Amino acid sequence: MGSNQLQQVRIALRGRAEILMGKNTMMRKCIELSENEDWERLLPHFKGNVGLIFTNEDLVDIRNVLREYRMAAPARVGAIAQDDVIIPKGNTNMDAQKTSFFQALNITTKITKGSIEIVSDVTVLKEGDRVGPSEAALLNMLGISPFKYGVEPVMIYDSGSMYQPKVLDLTTQMILGKFMIGVSNVAAVSLACGLPNRASVPHMVINGYKNVLSVALATEISFPLAEKAKAFLADPSAFVVAAPAAAAGGDAKAAEPEPEAEESEEEEMDGFSLFD
Repeated sequence: MGSNQLQQVRIALRGRAEILMGKNTMMRKCIELSENEDWERLLPHFKGNVGLIFTNEDLVDIRNVLREYRMAAPARVGAIAQDDVIIPKGNTNMDAQKTSFFQALNITTKITKGSIEIVSDVTVLKEGDRVGPSEAALLNMLGISPFKYGVEPVMIYDSGSMYQPKVLDLTTQMILGKFMIGVSNVAAVSLACGLPNRASVPHMVINGYKNVLSVALATEISFPLAEKAKAFLADPSAFVVAAPAAAAGGDAKAAEPEPEAEESEEEEMDGFSLFD
C-alpha cells in the first residue's frame, strides 16, 4: 500500500477517525505502560504492517470508507488469496501455443478461430490459498487483477470487547433470524421433554386447547368456543354461502335495468307492422 493511498484514506476519515502508525515494538511498549489492562489483549495482533484507528463513529461506516479506497493489484507468487479467484468462460484472445498454461491448471479449453476459449468458469484459487507461479502467470496474461489492497480491519476493540470484523456484516434481520431458530429448537426440545418455559408454554396451551376442542366435538360437552366449531360441522354451507350471496346481490342489482331495455324495444316495435 502506497503512501498516497494511505493519505487519501486519512483525508476521507478526517474529523471522523484518526489513524496512527508506528513500529510494532513501540506500540506494544505504549500499551504495556498504559493503565488500561484490557488493551493488553491487542498485543498478539501486532504482527506485520498494522496500525490503530480511533473513532467514535459507527464502525460500519468507517469500514465502508476504508473499502472505498482499496486498489486492485495483480496476483504475485507467494501471496495469499483474499477471496475465491474465478476465471470466466469465453474467448481469451490468446494463441493456441499457450495451451500449456491451461493444461497445468487442469482448465478445459478449445481452439476457436485460432485462439484459446475457456469452456466453463474455473476457480483457480480459493480463499486462503497461496498463489503459485502457474496461477500468477496465467492471471497476468489474462489481465486479471484479483486482489485488492488497502487499510483492512484486523480486530475490533469496543468497550472492553474484542471481535472479528466479520461481525459488522451481521444485520438486524440476520440476528433475529438466528434468534428465532434458537427459540424454535428450545421449544421443540421442551415439548418433547414436557418442560414448560417461555418458548414451550404457548405451544402447550394451543395443543391443550386442541385436545379439549376435540373432546367437545366428539361428546356432548360444550363451551362457548366450541359452539362455532360444532355449528360449522353441522352446516358448513352456512359459512360459505354468505360471500357468494353478496356478490349475487350486486349482480342482480346490475342486471335490473336490462328488462327495461327489452320492454322499451318491444314498445317501439308495437308501433310498426310488416303490412303497413
